[in-house]
Amino acid sequence: MIEDKKTTVEKLTGAQVLLKALMLEGVDTVFGYPGGAVLPLYDALHGTPELRHILARHEQGAAHAADGYARSTGKPGVVFATSGPGATNLVTGITNAYMDSIPLIAITGQVGLELLGKDSFQEADITGITLPVTKYNYLVKDPNTLPYVIHEAFYVATSGRPGPVLIDIPKDVQTATISFGQYPPALELPGYQLVENNIEHKLSLLMDLIRTAEKPIFFVGGGLISSGASAEFFKLVEATGIPVSYSLMGKGAFPDNHPLCIGMVGMHGLAHTNLAFAESDLLIGLGVRFDDRVTGKLDEFCPKADIVHIDIDPAEINKNVRSALSLIGDVKKVLQKLLPLVERGAKKGYQDWYAQIIEWKKRYPLRYEQGGLKPQAIIQEINRLTKGEAFITTEVGQNQMWAAQYIETLKPRQFMTSGGLGTMGYGFPAAIGVQVAHPDAVVFDIAGDGSIQMNSQELATAVQYGLPVNIAVLNNNYLGMVRQWQEMFFDRRYSHT
Repeated sequence: MIEDKKTTVEKLTGAQVLLKALMLEGVDTVFGYPGGAVLPLYDALHGTPELRHILARHEQGAAHAADGYARSTGKPGVVFATSGPGATNLVTGITNAYMDSIPLIAITGQVGLELLGKDSFQEADITGITLPVTKYNYLVKDPNTLPYVIHEAFYVATSGRPGPVLIDIPKDVQTATISFGQYPPALELPGYQLVENNIEHKLSLLMDLIRTAEKPIFFVGGGLISSGASAEFFKLVEATGIPVSYSLMGKGAFPDNHPLCIGMVGMHGLAHTNLAFAESDLLIGLGVRFDDRVTGKLDEFCPKADIVHIDIDPAEINKNVRSALSLIGDVKKVLQKLLPLVERGAKKGYQDWYAQIIEWKKRYPLRYEQGGLKPQAIIQEINRLTKGEAFITTEVGQNQMWAAQYIETLKPRQFMTSGGLGTMGYGFPAAIGVQVAHPDAVVFDIAGDGSIQMNSQELATAVQYGLPVNIAVLNNNYLGMVRQWQEMFFDRRYSHT
């Protein structure tokens, strides 16, 4: 150890530097699976007891567990894997995080520098493979850059619209000895600095639309949860009396049991909610991307409404739905500026509009055939027993949509599901990640008999670490959602479902 007047400099291996950098970023838990190209990292991990490692039984399970950890805490999830098949087994989990804007740091081992590009044993170009599904990725060739790469990776994953970042580290970079002193200072990368688009003027225009609207709706997505804006949004709804709908990713942004919550919209949404969208004259979207499961035919989506789109990502503006007014900014900061304007001069109530939505709700209630052990009844009983306090994860398929319809979510980050990618096998390993993050909480994975088999090897992980994850397998002996489509659109030709 060498000391100077400014800081203490240590001689460490690249693997030791990596682990120290992770802890300096506030990481206390990682998920992973060892292998040859990442053995130096795992050897260093053996001497770092303050960093908890959860051993999954498959790299995809490790990635989903890190994802569930991230969604339920708001902190980046971290996952380790070896080179070649270890790294490629992460790709589904990385893509899942990318589609749902979840901060994830994937750290992979790679063959030695001199073996790169030579089709070496367990070599795969994982930075090339994941280029379309990461916010950024790195192949670290100089061990001295490791502290900067780690620091920058966390910045990129968590700034602006969150997302996954991959760091690929050759084996000899992990074993190289380097000097490690002061950790890099806070970053401000120019390309990741949000540029708002004249927010104050546009908020004035938004207030004009709110005052003149007769049938407004707030439509919230996962971006509102990511920004931590639920408290501000609750105040906004209370101040305006505008009904609230959400996308699948927005579930939990606003309490399901609030009188002004009209539920999920879209293909698997509620009838009264979809009718309200069709009749609305003002739709205010916050942190949503207007995906195809919400809009259906674009030329028939909200035909009577002026659409306002508030989002942190300029690329989402007018990508799917043309907006009459767009505000580019962090939803939380935008709402903090909007609230004083609303409290001074917003029209409140919209009683006739709200009464119309309630009448539709009574005419077209969410219902199912009573008698027997119905999946909807099971989910309602889980909801009753847990009193809205449990963390819920879901697999993908009918189980997922029944959960979204019948679980009452009261707080943000309590409902975790694979939205954009629709990944079967997501729910159980995600539940493991949630339980690791919240050891004293009740965690339920609502699963189907198809999805639960995708990553059932993670049962061993739950047992090894004593994780009391609850699993409700809604076994209907079918790949239910696929079979339902075969029934509706393929003349009941039930091919392999």
